[in-house]
Amino acid sequence: MDLEAARILGKLIGAGLSMIGAIGAGAGIGIVASGAVQGMARNPEASGLVQTNMILGIAFAEAVAIYCLVVALLILFVM
Repeated sequence: MDLEAARILGKLIGAGLSMIGAIGAGAGIGIVASGAVQGMARNPEASGLVQTNMILGIAFAEAVAIYCLVVALLILFVM
């Protein structure tokens, strides 16, 4: 294996490993939505507050996945 092939292989492995955080973000979104639905079912009067907090939690969890994607793209195309 020549040096250029090893460099490309390292970039691909690094980009793949950086996307592992996106798996956790997807699981986090499911957990947040599940808890919010249960909270709204138990206390319908507080559904507005619960829904607002749920949307914020989902947005923060999705931001982690976007950061993982940005790091993977930086590894692939900049380095």
